[in-house]
Amino acid sequence: MKKYQKMLLFAVIGASLGYAYYYFIGCTSGGCPLTSRWYVTTVYGLLGGIVMGMPKEKSDQNI
Repeated sequence: MKKYQKMLLFAVIGASLGYAYYYFIGCTSGGCPLTSRWYVTTVYGLLGGIVMGMPKEKSDQNI
C-alpha cells in the first residue's frame, strides 16, 4: 500500500501543476487545443505525475 501512496502524491502534484500551467500560461484565445482548456492540462499533468510516481522494478542483473 505504501508504494501507491507515492504514486498518489505525484498524481496530485502533477494535476496541480497541470492546472497551474493552464491558469498562469494557458492559451486564452482557444486556438491552442492543449492549453486552452483546464481539464486537458490537468489530465496531462495527472498522467505525468502517475508515470513519475510509479514504483520502479528492481533488476537482479548486473550491467
